[in-house]
Amino acid sequence: MTGLQDRLTPQQVEDFGQEMDELRQRVVADLGKSDVDYIQNVIKIQRSLEISGRALLFAGFFPPAWIAGVGALSLSKILDNMEIGHNVMHGQYDWTRDPALSSQRFEWDTVAPAENWRHSHNYIHHTYTNILDKDRDVGYGILRIDPEQKWHPYYLGNPVYAVVLAFMFQWGVMLHDLEFDRVVKGERKWSEFAEVRKRMLRKASRQVGKDYVLFPLLTGPLAPLTLLGNASANVVRNLWAFSIIFCGHFPADVESFTERETEGESRGQWYLRQILGSANITGGPLFHILSGNLSHQIEHHLFPDIPACRYPKIAPEVRAICEKYGLPYHTGPLHKQLFSVAKKLVKLALPGGKGADEPKASTLNRDRNLSAA
Repeated sequence: MTGLQDRLTPQQVEDFGQEMDELRQRVVADLGKSDVDYIQNVIKIQRSLEISGRALLFAGFFPPAWIAGVGALSLSKILDNMEIGHNVMHGQYDWTRDPALSSQRFEWDTVAPAENWRHSHNYIHHTYTNILDKDRDVGYGILRIDPEQKWHPYYLGNPVYAVVLAFMFQWGVMLHDLEFDRVVKGERKWSEFAEVRKRMLRKASRQVGKDYVLFPLLTGPLAPLTLLGNASANVVRNLWAFSIIFCGHFPADVESFTERETEGESRGQWYLRQILGSANITGGPLFHILSGNLSHQIEHHLFPDIPACRYPKIAPEVRAICEKYGLPYHTGPLHKQLFSVAKKLVKLALPGGKGADEPKASTLNRDRNLSAA
């Protein structure tokens, strides 16, 4: 326990929330042409990389061309998934009223249907961030990623499940919406997911047909190499997305919460939960772009509907506000955060699984805060 409850009074929590609101309002008031130009330039680069990648695979008999094609296609899929799709579907550009940037119309290059994802991610995850049994991103229904999750012999395979999920991440995100674990427990009925399944089938059929049938056939005798190239690009994108997302949510210092602890939380407490339940990843400008600026996961959880290109600019101010109130601001390089996540996955595969360096849940004195709210 960090003793946070001894350093932050209920009034300070609300003052902290007000400062965050004011920061958000300043950014929203400043949005304009530069933000539109940025995302449109990223879209142009993504499309150019996709065209280049697919064109190079037509020369796949020449190994350097095949490797270059896979590289370009991988970057294209990463940009489409992270900096474009994820952020546009969050509504970060709805204020432009541009149909191409509409969160409700955009569809990304992955098997997870946008409509399903907007519900499970935009609503469920960002409303109930790191609340056990509410935020389904905590463990994705298959992993023990928090010490408060009850141990079961099934979790002995924790590290193996994580590796499989990393390689198949787009499929894991798609299947996430079926809530298999809750159906098995009898908490939900399979029939409730009829429309969800239909959307999955339609989207997955299109994606598989595009990457593993249409484009390979277009390259004639090089079809097997093209299929392998497309599969390789998807795996690269999956591994990258998994790494960025897990490093932003599950390093050792990131905290979890219970439903009881978050009942009736104020705006300031909601902001505080986002700070405690997130972690950033340090890196250069290109790294941040390729991560969809989710390397600034703290800022993203605080302001999910603000264009992500703004996160690097406001991160120093967010950090300064955290320091002002004595709040943690978790951040570190990719390799450090990945190691922390891997260590946690292995440790929590075992009975108990709580190490001396693991936080035990929220450090907030919820009873005190809630009674004063």
